[in-house]
Amino acid sequence: MPLRLRYMWLDDIQEVVAIDRLSFQPSWRHESYRFELNESRTSHMVVLEKRAVASASARGSWLNQLRGRLNGTAAESARGDILGYGGIWSIADEAHISTIATHPAQRGNGYGEILLAGMVGKALRLGAGYIVLEVRVSNQVAQSLYEKYGFSRVERRRRYYASDGEDAWDMRLTLDGAARRRFAQLYGRLQTRHDLADAYSSAGHPRG
Repeated sequence: MPLRLRYMWLDDIQEVVAIDRLSFQPSWRHESYRFELNESRTSHMVVLEKRAVASASARGSWLNQLRGRLNGTAAESARGDILGYGGIWSIADEAHISTIATHPAQRGNGYGEILLAGMVGKALRLGAGYIVLEVRVSNQVAQSLYEKYGFSRVERRRRYYASDGEDAWDMRLTLDGAARRRFAQLYGRLQTRHDLADAYSSAGHPRG
């Protein structure tokens, strides 16, 4: 199945919130995503979707082209079903993964790894020196994925999750030469295996 990573658009929020509510308690609200897309100067939100191409007539429509410019979308691209999403905050030398999730029905297909890799690529593009994230101590699957890309546990944060009081691991990846080489190898394999188009990690921010 052809896939695409791209910046999140306003039209995606309803689908993203639905996945968020199935994945996290508490979940982010619509207003939170609107802030990330419209107002935040540090946020780079991403979605992974089934790749779809608009028809020639749709591409030629001035109305669709206008909508594309307003939403930060490519004029030649149509919106596909969203499989997962993520977000990264870029602050000085730090890139902080704020959220990452795939639809529960789509888990086990490697889509979480694609989202993670896309955000690592974005952090490299932004010139970050390291990436940080928090993960539940019970989430061994996610921790194994992060370790695959070179993340290591730095600190255990007690009762980090307000919903149930579970601890979190603060995990970090220093973006040195070894991390860059590891990423290049892993991401190249992902792109081949999944027929993946990346319109996110090297793309400029839609708001300029």
